[in-house]
Amino acid sequence: MTQSASSVARKDVAHHFHPYTNLRAIESEAPLIIVAGDGVEVIDETGKRYIEGMAGLWCASLGFSERRLAEAAHRQMLTLPYYHSFSGKAHNVVAELSERLTALAPTAALREGRVLFANSGSEANDAAVKLVRYYHNAIGKPRKKKIIARMRGYHGVTLASASLSGIPSMHERFDLPMEGVLRTACPHHYGYAHDGESEAAFVDRLASELEALILAEDPDTIGAFIAEPIQGAGGVIVPPPGYFEKVQAILRRHDILFIADEVITGFGRTGRRFGSETFALQPDLLTTAKMVTSAYVPLSALYVSAPIYQACADASAAVGVFGHGYTYSGHPLACAVALETLAIYDERRVLEHVQAMTPALQQGLRAFAGHPLVGDVRGIGLIGAIELAAEPARRRAFDAKLGVGAHLVRRAQAHGLILRAMAGDSIAFSPPLIISEAQIAEMLRRFGRALDDTAAWLTGR
Repeated sequence: MTQSASSVARKDVAHHFHPYTNLRAIESEAPLIIVAGDGVEVIDETGKRYIEGMAGLWCASLGFSERRLAEAAHRQMLTLPYYHSFSGKAHNVVAELSERLTALAPTAALREGRVLFANSGSEANDAAVKLVRYYHNAIGKPRKKKIIARMRGYHGVTLASASLSGIPSMHERFDLPMEGVLRTACPHHYGYAHDGESEAAFVDRLASELEALILAEDPDTIGAFIAEPIQGAGGVIVPPPGYFEKVQAILRRHDILFIADEVITGFGRTGRRFGSETFALQPDLLTTAKMVTSAYVPLSALYVSAPIYQACADASAAVGVFGHGYTYSGHPLACAVALETLAIYDERRVLEHVQAMTPALQQGLRAFAGHPLVGDVRGIGLIGAIELAAEPARRRAFDAKLGVGAHLVRRAQAHGLILRAMAGDSIAFSPPLIISEAQIAEMLRRFGRALDDTAAWLTGR
């Protein structure tokens, strides 16, 4: 630990088991201690301000100082601080939120279904896996249990959701993935297209590979396919045109459920309320979290389509109970904050604001396309990524051991900007949805300085 590390940093390192961190490295490198938030900025213990270019973990949609959410939480704490939904119980705020969420669902089948609450996207995706099993048992198809997930997909960190995730570091030494998870290709044209392969040909190849996998495994053993509309932690992978159209046709042909993981894209990130609307998806199950409360309180919701719910309801009647749920499922505090968040989205026309700000972010990101370190630029709405490359024209990546993306993120932090480096040295951008055009310009200016610093560092190696 550096001599300049604060007492708070020392306490943290001495007692806090950090998630998603190099645990040895942080013992010698003091963590950044954030003590306050103000709009799209966060403030560290020295008073330095940072534009939070990732909205935390893709989630603080209304920024870091929305008083109305704090007041909604306070009111609920004074009225009913906790109650559960087990054994035929409920409370008024979970009923109101359930009605509100189903009304907002992107398809008729989901609007006619139900929502199942938990506390995180990981839990929502884990529950989706359990429902795939429960449903197929209920309808007399007990062999349909395998789930197809994609390379570079991210679906959470429980045993089931981490198994679905296609990121090797999530599996190594955890003895994952678990049995029954199949892997198909990532729809990243820049990263995985053959030389000279057009986007249309790439999509056709991926569709053919998916169907070949299904046929090789036997369609009667495959229960579901899970996909993020935009692959987030895998590098902000935006699928090429036609990809989901072909995938969904294959799933329908082989009677395979579609799980849409909208933990990142749900509630406005793409400029539509759901990524399913952006990409014309018709999921049977849909998971959300993060922006449903602007991340102020943990909450997730699994949308369950009407046919699946009805089959599960019949099965639970036969068993005597539906044996799933958490102590904090549909917690009153979380539901109250979610209702206020949704109200703010409507009153302030946040979706329209995202659409208005999209050109500033997307054109601003693409302005870096000619930089000698930039291989690919991609994004939609208020989410995007810049992928660094050793030889952009040849699509040759940097040696991962160099840590080029991590170096750039450190330089961005030095310039007052928090970003995130992901697979393949892709730098992600996912600012709060309330960000202004001037703040986007400043965010990109600081990124540009970090990019130039990184180029100088590489030259001097």
